Amino acid sequence: MKAMVLRKPDPIEEGPLRLEAVPDPVPGVGEVRVRVAACGVCHTDLHTVEGDLPAALPIVPGHQVVGVVDEVGPAGTPASPRGEPGDRYAVRPGVRVGIPWLFRACGRCAYCLSGDENLCERAEFTGLHRNGGYAEYVVAPAEFVVPLPDTFGDLEAAPLLCAGIIGYRSLKVCGLRPGERLAIFGFGSSAHIVIQVARHWGCDVLVFSRSERHRLMAERLGASWTGIAGEDPPFAADRAITFAPVGYLIPEALRILRRGGTLAVNAVRLDGVPAFTYERLYWEKTIRSVANATRRDAVEFMEVAADIPVKTEVRQYRLEDANLALLELKRGAVEGAAVLGVAAAPGIAG
Repeated sequence: MKAMVLRKPDPIEEGPLRLEAVPDPVPGVGEVRVRVAACGVCHTDLHTVEGDLPAALPIVPGHQVVGVVDEVGPAGTPASPRGEPGDRYAVRPGVRVGIPWLFRACGRCAYCLSGDENLCERAEFTGLHRNGGYAEYVVAPAEFVVPLPDTFGDLEAAPLLCAGIIGYRSLKVCGLRPGERLAIFGFGSSAHIVIQVARHWGCDVLVFSRSERHRLMAERLGASWTGIAGEDPPFAADRAITFAPVGYLIPEALRILRRGGTLAVNAVRLDGVPAFTYERLYWEKTIRSVANATRRDAVEFMEVAADIPVKTEVRQYRLEDANLALLELKRGAVEGAAVLGVAAAPGIAG
């Protein structure tokens, strides 16, 4: 099969991903093989390719994978008694599924047993520890693939598998309730999905972004106000989420939060947290990080996304253009989400 392989991390400007012919993967016990139709391109992929995140090299990146099961390995024991997707539908050849960031959790530690498998200390992640979807085929544990609503075509579904799921978890972590006011800092792939969920819940949304293009997009999607960090919005936010991986936004988000408000920091990597005055945190404001997502988050979000329904704005790239997609993502040149169109899965619209 063809795959974009990372053998040595380098700045994306140097094109570190190489198109290679590699053996087709074979599903092991409890695994399925998926013929990839599309794979979303994520900032986490960029961190992996540039060496900010330590990967198991060589590695095929990509953790927003949409495709069709074409082979099922020998039956195995479910990884977690609290897992959601695998016991809700039949994973068999011909079924369309998604493969998200959480490749596998151990199913035995205190975190897994309490439903917090996103915190599992032995968790493995797609495209970081195990080969991901920048390829024609990928294998994954049957218990960790995600059922996809028929509402979405392949290209449109891909961003839902990370940008959507982690954005939904960010809404849960910050505690947003219907009718509240939400502030979003950074308006990329995840934020353009989050705003649709928040508006569906009747929330007013403030959007802070350096990009005029992204601010206009936020307005089209229903933002009550848009501006640049440091500006004063017309009202305080009950909850806030920072999506950009820059720490200086944390005190800015705290500044516009009401008393008792909560900030969720959605970043797999951050450039640091600057010193700020205690006044910014006082009045029982809360800062929480967002670490990965669970299978329960995935199932809940897919139901919400189909109910709205969420509209993902996608820019399509060829598999062999993965370096270009990541470069344009780094430069902020992508509106919505970048997606690699890998193959047309039989019988699936996209």
